[in-house]
Amino acid sequence: MNTELLEFTRLALEKGIARDQIASALRQAGWSEADVRAAANAFAPVEFPLPVPRPRPYLSAQEVFSYALFFAALYVSAFNLGALVFGFIDLAFPDVSRHGMALIAPVWAVGADRNELILDHMRGNIAALVVAFPLFLFMQRLIHRSIASDPTKRQSRPRKWMTYITLFIAASALIGDLSALVYNALGGDLTVRVVLRLATIAVIAGGAFSYLLWDIRTDERP
Repeated sequence: MNTELLEFTRLALEKGIARDQIASALRQAGWSEADVRAAANAFAPVEFPLPVPRPRPYLSAQEVFSYALFFAALYVSAFNLGALVFGFIDLAFPDVSRHGMALIAPVWAVGADRNELILDHMRGNIAALVVAFPLFLFMQRLIHRSIASDPTKRQSRPRKWMTYITLFIAASALIGDLSALVYNALGGDLTVRVVLRLATIAVIAGGAFSYLLWDIRTDERP
């Protein structure tokens, strides 16, 4: 937080100026709503002759480890879930350009070697999901319980940085997905297989983006 803004808020509170008046003056001076809210939240609204500062979040190795493990489990789960769905799509709708077969061809007509390779990859995806997804749910519950006991941890720097990085990755995936959809549509290659693959990416990336955006907006509520 900007030290100049923090010091101004502290001095204004010492002089008995109301919080809404302080916030109004800061907005008129050009400070963003997030900065104004953060400055006000830095001091507890308790009756005392001097402004009482709230405890500030601090960076700990345990905190970094927890969020790194949480987001790693999220990435692994999302990637392998998408790959697993891709496997089902490839089995049901073989690539015509590679195999010269109709999209309605049965699975056993595609080729035993190819099917076995796809199934082997799918087993790997399932194994990764069996490990990563329960770990993701466990870390999510652990983190939420920690925040509930100490709300200041919502301002954790590792949490905010990794959340915004993940939002960027998810948004990039959605942009790329939409671009691929338009590209294939313009080229006349909008097959069922392509549409299902793009829909899979959209659902997974969109779901992760929506969840993290909701979570970060929860932090910004007064």
